[in-house]
Parts: sequence; structure tokens; C-alpha cells
Amino acid sequence: MILRASTILLLIASLIVPAAAQEHVTVGTQRLAANGALFLAAVRGYFKAEGLDLAMEAFPNPRAVVEAVASGRSEFGLAAFSPAAFNLAGRGAIKIIAAQLRELRAYEGNEVVASNAAYAKGLRKFEDLASKVVAIDYPGTTLHYQLGQIARAKGFDLAGVTVKSLAPFDHMAKAVAAGTVDAAILPAQYARELLVASQAKLIGWYSDVDAQQTGALFTAPQTIRTRRATVEKFVRAYRRGVADYAEALLRHSRFGKRISDRASQAAAAIIARYVYPGRSWGAATIEANAYFMDPKARIDMTDIARQITWYQAQGFVDKNVDAHAVVDLSFTAGN
Repeated sequence: MILRASTILLLIASLIVPAAAQEHVTVGTQRLAANGALFLAAVRGYFKAEGLDLAMEAFPNPRAVVEAVASGRSEFGLAAFSPAAFNLAGRGAIKIIAAQLRELRAYEGNEVVASNAAYAKGLRKFEDLASKVVAIDYPGTTLHYQLGQIARAKGFDLAGVTVKSLAPFDHMAKAVAAGTVDAAILPAQYARELLVASQAKLIGWYSDVDAQQTGALFTAPQTIRTRRATVEKFVRAYRRGVADYAEALLRHSRFGKRISDRASQAAAAIIARYVYPGRSWGAATIEANAYFMDPKARIDMTDIARQITWYQAQGFVDKNVDAHAVVDLSFTAGN
């Protein structure tokens, strides 16, 4: 068997750092494909190579993730943006240190789906969401923000939409299938199940409307001050996972089709073990619907500032929260 040079170096590094010298760290997250880069880095030994003994803890929602970081229960957190995240960061309890996913044209991302009944009555495009009943997870989440941006881009008043909170995501999907809501914005892994089962119709991808950085890697300022070397190690390992994710899952052919090969299938299989435990078809869903991720986990400051401004206008985020104060760019700057 022939090993690549990078694989040999990783094996050597893991041997150099004995088990007794491993520093224990915990990261809070969710069982979502959005956190695929973390899962790849963990399985492929990138944290161990940095001398870190990684423990992952699953939380029910993004707010719980960032609250765990702020309280010290977890040294790190990987989660979608939320008002809780921006407010905690504004108060100096947490910091954004690297990027998670982005919505970007040519990558499907979150999907707007209509119930079969609403579709039959004419809900066929984004503009038709005006005056409809639309499911999101919670008020103020990424999905709520995205509904607001769709309304802005398509020229209708968000206040005219009946927004129904139905977390978790599987409850939202069931409501669409049952026709108790007209539409929902869903992560691809949930929307795909509805569409394959002919229980909903696709209106479009959010990335057709707008680009957005949807989440980030968080830590506490206290951790940065007292364990900066640990944070640097964690970010290095995480970014290796991000690079693997991008290299395996974000390639397109010259015809614009996603490339499926041994590398993409292997990466998707690893991620699926966390997202779809025990389900044989999970890897195919991950591979076909991988969201865009900046290959170097760089932070989009302009977009974060735009999101904070929207949340402040809606009354979800404190007026004194400043985008530049909630981010520490030193861990990804210049890369």
C-alpha cells in the first residue's frame, strides 16, 4: 500500500504526541451535515495530531451550543448564527474565530419547499410566499433571517407572512407533508426526504436569492487569553477538516454537475455516520447536497455585519452589538 506524504506526516505526528500528553477539549455541536468538516477532522486524526483529546457533545439547537461555550461547559462550539450568539458575543462572553457554512450560488443550500396542497393552489415561486403560512424553527434563527431576505429581494412585506415556529426540523418537515403549513425553509437533508417521497414540491434554493455565511466556530475570550496555543491547535485541526470537506465535496464538472468519486463518497460516509447513524442511504444524501464552505474557513465580516443589522432592526439583537467586536480574525487572518 502506498501512503501519501501528508498521511505519513499525520501518522508520525500522532506517534510523537503520546496519549498521556493529549490535552482534553470539548466542542459542542449538532448532528447536522453543516458540521461535516469537524467530523472529518475528528475521524482523520487531525486533533490528535495537534495533541488534543477531542470530545464532541451534541446539543438540540444553536442557542444551546453557544450558551455551553459562554458558560465554560464547552471550550468550543460550532453552530449556526442566532440572536443568542450575537448577543453573547456583544457582551464579551464568546468570540467567532473561524467560519462554518455559507450559502452561495451554484451550491444548493437550504431549500424552500411547498406543501403539495399549496403548490396545487399556485405557490410556485418565492414571490408567492407573501401572505402564506411558512414554517421556521425558531424566531430569530438563520431560517427566519433567510425568510426576511427572500421578502426583501422579492419585494413583499415579511409582516404579511404568517411565520410558524415548529422546531425541530423534522416537525417542520412533517407539517409540510401534512399540509398544515404552506411552505418551509429546510436544511437540504430534511427537504430532500420530502421531495423524494413526493410529499412536497421544491420552490427553490435560498442560494438562488442571496449569499450568506450561516454559522461559525466559537470560543470564549477567556479561553483565548489563557489557552491561546490550544485555540490555535484546535483551529488548525478544524481547518484541515474544512480543506478536506471542500476538496472532496465541492467540486463541479465543466457541465456544472457535482463530481462523485471515491474521495467524495469516503468523506460523505464519514459525515453520515454522525448525521444519519444507522441509515445506509445517508452518505448519498450528504454527497449530493453538500453546502459551500470556504476552503480556509475565512470569516465574511461584511455579511456578519449585515446580519447583525437585520437582527437589530427586528429587535432580536442589542443595539450596541458591533460586528467587529464579536469576531477575532487573528486565527484565520492572512490565509
